[in-house]
Amino acid sequence: MFDNLRDSAESSFYEEEPNDLYKEPTPKSATPRRRSNGRFLGMTSQQRFLISLMLMFTVCIMGTLALFILGKMSLF
Repeated sequence: MFDNLRDSAESSFYEEEPNDLYKEPTPKSATPRRRSNGRFLGMTSQQRFLISLMLMFTVCIMGTLALFILGKMSLF
């Protein structure tokens, strides 16, 4: 049963046919250059500022609610 196991492990399971459909794209230049158009994560500086502002307000609101729930702060 295990006689040809080593031989079958050395041979590939799939047929080795060159197929242009699944060909890896080749880079156009050898050294990749970074774009310097002022974008990080695909956002402009105004979009990043708005996201950080919304995140800050969310953290402040969640912290205030946590203090109310834990009884560390009260309205009156």
